[in-house]
Amino acid sequence: MTTTYNDALTDVDGVRVGHATRAGDGFLTGTTVVLAPEGGAVTAVDVRGGGPGTRETDALDPRNLVQRIEAIVLTGGSAYGLDSASGVMAWLEERGRGVLVDGPERVVPVVPAACVFDLGRGGDWRARPDAGTGRAAVAAAAATPPRSPVAEGTVGAGTGAVVGRVRGGIGTASTVLGSGITVSALVVANAAGSAVDPATGALYGEFFAGDGPVTYPSPELHAAAGERLADAAAANGPAPLNTTLAVVATDAVLSRAQAQKVAGTAHDGIARAVRPVHLLNDGDTVFALATGAHPLDAADPLALNEILAAGADLVTRAIVRAVRVAESVRGPGGTYLSYSDLYGPRPAPTTAPRDGAP
Repeated sequence: MTTTYNDALTDVDGVRVGHATRAGDGFLTGTTVVLAPEGGAVTAVDVRGGGPGTRETDALDPRNLVQRIEAIVLTGGSAYGLDSASGVMAWLEERGRGVLVDGPERVVPVVPAACVFDLGRGGDWRARPDAGTGRAAVAAAAATPPRSPVAEGTVGAGTGAVVGRVRGGIGTASTVLGSGITVSALVVANAAGSAVDPATGALYGEFFAGDGPVTYPSPELHAAAGERLADAAAANGPAPLNTTLAVVATDAVLSRAQAQKVAGTAHDGIARAVRPVHLLNDGDTVFALATGAHPLDAADPLALNEILAAGADLVTRAIVRAVRVAESVRGPGGTYLSYSDLYGPRPAPTTAPRDGAP
């Protein structure tokens, strides 16, 4: 496997990503929109967490009517933040994009959405994304040129994200398979579980990310980081809540059933990078999106396997990226320290990275 272009979700041609970030004046939240090519893409979903906050996910069931969707919304604000999908829906309707109902001017955009819990992290419990935030995010996505870089870290739906006691955020990664098919992933890492091994301070995901050796902090640095985290936790109060969201995209031709299998297998990528995972207070949700530009090998009944494996690997790598790129925040809603603040930047590799690494 090799990486492409920006090592981002947008390496799948036609897929665009836009963020709307709200920070300050009580806000620490935002919305991220994944915009499909015009005409939509085959999309599926798999929800594993016990406390999901979602909208329009039933429409993605392969047994149901809707075949293609135009956009996916990932948002902060818990269930309140799902209102951001209304702004995306209105934006799509104005452009005639959606399910045709009665002629080209009458459409119903189906906009699946999922949320993370970040309420109160900016200081104001009522400061959440709304329809205007969603509209801003989809407009930002539409304004980007094809295959644009994707901002990572504490932006968009990852603005208020926390993984365990450490800052989370947005991460993304991509690869081109030997078949020529592109697979990419974007995550919002905001889990109840931790991404950090408590015994060593290493990131769980680095054991599986395939982008170089695992980085082990010194025992002294790990002990100091633990003390700083304990002090912040004591000041912040109860452990932060949930959830990890992901979108896995590919340019392969997939049926909705195949896309659903991709979404399900991609959850393994979360489980490799976060422990524990899929708890009752998590809402872990993965969407899979297929643009249909590259047919699978019809002679190989197992051709989907390489996409399944890559999707999980990329989700793991995207979570590592999210945690490493995130920035600390100190404000009225609490102090949440970033991994890089606690442990420093990742050292430059002393050997060449494995195939598939940036």
